[in-house]
Amino acid sequence: MSRMTGSWLSGPSAALPKGEVGDGGKYRGERLGLPESGPGSSATTGRRVAGIFVDWMLCYGIALLLTTLVPALSNYATVTLVLWAVVGVLGVWLFAFTPGQAIVGLGVARADAPVRVGLPRAFFRVLLTVFLIPALINDEDGRGLHDRATQTVVIRTR
Repeated sequence: MSRMTGSWLSGPSAALPKGEVGDGGKYRGERLGLPESGPGSSATTGRRVAGIFVDWMLCYGIALLLTTLVPALSNYATVTLVLWAVVGVLGVWLFAFTPGQAIVGLGVARADAPVRVGLPRAFFRVLLTVFLIPALINDEDGRGLHDRATQTVVIRTR
């Protein structure tokens, strides 16, 4: 029985491309060439959650204000989601961080090249995050499936 379930219950290393060994390294982000700690290191889950919480509360407040002022926008939950997506795409594309990430000391960088994230990657990263599940499944480097798909990594900026 264990042989049958091992292929899908093997943990984060099961998501690695064929041929890559899932030894995990000494710390999160080592395989990506990131430092172990300090600025530029892989962000912890707690900081990532704090950043998204700050972004969501900011967008929730703005959506509440907008739905109060504009009667046509009656569904504040949808307005909140749209605002959060717009803030996420524009923030990561233009500044490499969202307001919430900036407050908790995080940023988004490309894992495959030392260049800016770019609009298409920022858009697809946020689109996959909306579905929540890709962001919850992490690999050995602490990257969610949305980060793996767009070749990005959330790093500490301070």
